[in-house]
Amino acid sequence: QVQLVESGGGTVQAGGSLRLSCVVSGRPFSEYAMGWFRQAPGKERERVASISRFSDRTWYADSVKGRFTISRDNAKNTVYLQMNSLKPEDTAVYSCAFGTSSIGTFGPWGQGTQVTVST
Repeated sequence: QVQLVESGGGTVQAGGSLRLSCVVSGRPFSEYAMGWFRQAPGKERERVASISRFSDRTWYADSVKGRFTISRDNAKNTVYLQMNSLKPEDTAVYSCAFGTSSIGTFGPWGQGTQVTVST
């Protein structure tokens, strides 16, 4: 059974930082790229960052470049998203997903963790 369990969300003031984690089971983690996505109320889900199997390639949405960093630890079946200089528009449910490549197709997704950035 495939499981993706996100954690690390919360409420933070604008300018603050959070580190999200996603622990994966049920698939050979190192055989997949991974991605972080977010969905704000009334908006479509969007990819914010993704990483290749062995961390040699990363991709970021323009809206988070320079502020977010994706990383992974294949020994721990975990992918991380370090989020700095958070803005109110970063408020969303963040979820992780398996990918065919760092810029390929993604799914399935975990349940997500809520990130709220206050002014």
